[in-house]
Amino acid sequence: MVAEFAARVGSRPRCPASARRTVELLDENSRWEYDNLPYWGGEVDCCINAWTVANGAWLGADVEGIVQWFLEHQLPDGGWNCEWVEGSTRSSFHSTLNSLKGLLQYDIAFGGTDETRAARQTGEEYLLRRKLLYTLSTGKHVGPWVDQFFHPSRWTYSALDAADYFRQASLLDGTAPDPRMEEAIGVVRAARQSDGTWLQGRPHPGQVWFDIDAPEGERSKWLTLIAARVLTWWDFYYR
Repeated sequence: MVAEFAARVGSRPRCPASARRTVELLDENSRWEYDNLPYWGGEVDCCINAWTVANGAWLGADVEGIVQWFLEHQLPDGGWNCEWVEGSTRSSFHSTLNSLKGLLQYDIAFGGTDETRAARQTGEEYLLRRKLLYTLSTGKHVGPWVDQFFHPSRWTYSALDAADYFRQASLLDGTAPDPRMEEAIGVVRAARQSDGTWLQGRPHPGQVWFDIDAPEGERSKWLTLIAARVLTWWDFYYR
């Protein structure tokens, strides 16, 4: 059944070979503000490093060093936290999801290793134990942002963003959706409008080169695509 669903959705597009020059330009001309570290070496923020791994994996860059950084900075409770550098020892929903995204893109592009797969499995369990929604300490929603969807999500966690990660991971790993996601899927389903679309939430403020989705409160093509794929994946197994 897993193989049947994976066959239906097809393969992942690859970056054109001409993008190799992009890798070289970033390597030659870009440094992080933090300690002037080299671009493809990453820095100390989990979310920044995760996107660097994901972008590098698509471009074919050498991101082995950053991947190893994630393996070394996974916290004892199974996840990650960008504030580890300030002494935090408890994982963050935001940081954990973004770290998982980076490792997943590495595994998709390069096949992964036993270590990266184990790290993903442990990080996934951190979120699944919390049903993608709740803190273990209080049993309440982890934050008001968990059911607020907008695109691009940037660093912010949401039930939709997490569910879409698990959808992609299941296609790579050949696994069915974990039933502990059921409530989170319900949150995604409840946000669907009567016309079958999802509405854009309130994006993060700040300057951007250009807008890539609808204004707040309007129908979002990106959220509709992502949410529809998540529900199709889930319903294939559980309906």
